[in-house]
Amino acid sequence: MRFPAAAAALIMAANLTVTGADVPVRDVRALVEQWVQTRQLIAKTRADGEGMKELLAQSKAIHERELQGMAEVLSRTSTNSTQIAEERLKAERELQESNLALEKAKESVVELEGLVRGLLPLLPPPLVEQAKPVLDRIPADSQAARGGVTERLQAVVTLLGEVDKFQQTVTVAAGRQTDANGREVSVETLYLGLGAAFFSDPTGGVAGVGKPGKAGWEWQLKPDLGADIRSALAMYRNSKPAAFVGLPVTLGR
Repeated sequence: MRFPAAAAALIMAANLTVTGADVPVRDVRALVEQWVQTRQLIAKTRADGEGMKELLAQSKAIHERELQGMAEVLSRTSTNSTQIAEERLKAERELQESNLALEKAKESVVELEGLVRGLLPLLPPPLVEQAKPVLDRIPADSQAARGGVTERLQAVVTLLGEVDKFQQTVTVAAGRQTDANGREVSVETLYLGLGAAFFSDPTGGVAGVGKPGKAGWEWQLKPDLGADIRSALAMYRNSKPAAFVGLPVTLGR
């Protein structure tokens, strides 16, 4: 709206100049005042125009910067979108591989739990008692088990570690056995790993051997071995010098 006003002022100034020679002095003074005002208006209009140009230039620069920023954002967004898509595809592949590995792990755990359940009758009673917390974590039915694969696998590995440790050592444990008269007596049992055991009461009168069987450990009275078993127990406790002791070992289930 300022530019039309400046044009009107210029037209008025031209008309005054043409008619100025015929007007009185006061009219000239008035004319001069009007001319001054007109020049001021022109100057103001020019200044406003320069200001507007500067403002437009600044606005243009601002918009250009905004557009550049938007372009950069869009570029980054495009790049990020591509990267996100790649990451998503990678994650989906990894998830698929993890699911396949999980299925294989489940199959392995089910198989291992079946093997462990098959081993339970063969485990010596002291080992069963010692490993009871772990055995309680082995499900009776793997297909109906609710525990996670990791926890179940850890239970199997822990139990097998306990079994291996027992196999590598000689263990003495207190227990109860039935004598020839059908009475239960307190005995000490010497286990040679998982394969053989020898028991005796404190006098050596009630003695015998044991081995793992299909339904559990099988025990047989062998009174004639009482003295040798007592000697082996004494050597185990270091209360007697080490010496050769002939004790029968039967391998098999």
